Amino acid sequence: MSLPAAESPAERDTRLAHAWNVLGLVMDPEIPVLSVLDLGVIHFVELTENGVRVGLTPTYSGCPATRVISQSVQQALGANGFAEVEVKEVLSPPWSSADITEAGRAKLEAFGIAPPSRPVRSLGELAGRPRRCPHCHGTDTECLSEYGSTPCKALYRCRTCREPFDYFKCL
Repeated sequence: MSLPAAESPAERDTRLAHAWNVLGLVMDPEIPVLSVLDLGVIHFVELTENGVRVGLTPTYSGCPATRVISQSVQQALGANGFAEVEVKEVLSPPWSSADITEAGRAKLEAFGIAPPSRPVRSLGELAGRPRRCPHCHGTDTECLSEYGSTPCKALYRCRTCREPFDYFKCL
């Protein structure tokens, strides 16, 4: 019986790129227009002998979507050729709304959710407020509730077009 040929660096690079591409198709269960890459919760991807190890950073401690995201990552990678998939929760550095990609911010706004107004890296900083309404782009907004459809969002209304909208809090 012969041993399998060692994987070349090019083959490893191809396999790693494939893993990242698959992760770009795994959507956030609470905001289905954002992939886990758009959201910035993937901390690392490492190849193992028989599969892949992924570092997943929760958006906040106790986020109910973290378990669902972890399962979705495992299923997607498993269905795309990775025999063994390990998802490791990474708590340091903590996730911040600054980790949302520019493409992710644009997708949020197109979906009707105001993206975080500014990057926040300190727990002492205020949660901020939306820069503009995602519907009419008016800047006169009011907070209706600090808690929106999920704990990471607040409910606002535009005083110009009168439409309510979620605001993804700066965390």
